[in-house]
Amino acid sequence: MSYEKVNQAKKTVIGTKQTVKAILGGHVVEILVALDADNRITQLAITTAEEHGVKIDFVESKIELGKACGLQVGAAVVAITV
Repeated sequence: MSYEKVNQAKKTVIGTKQTVKAILGGHVVEILVALDADNRITQLAITTAEEHGVKIDFVESKIELGKACGLQVGAAVVAITV
């Protein structure tokens, strides 16, 4: 499952702004987007990833995505970087 990808990733970036910055810098392999997150928050990261050919994977819960990153709060967007 996608949450396991985050656990196994050596480097991640959390949050829309940081994800977009990392995509533009060419450091992102894949992004994970929580389906229960507000579209206004996730749309910029999704659009930027599509424009740069970065794989997008959708997960059910921002709370579970946050937990996979070691956070006690939710995460709408997480990028796996190189």
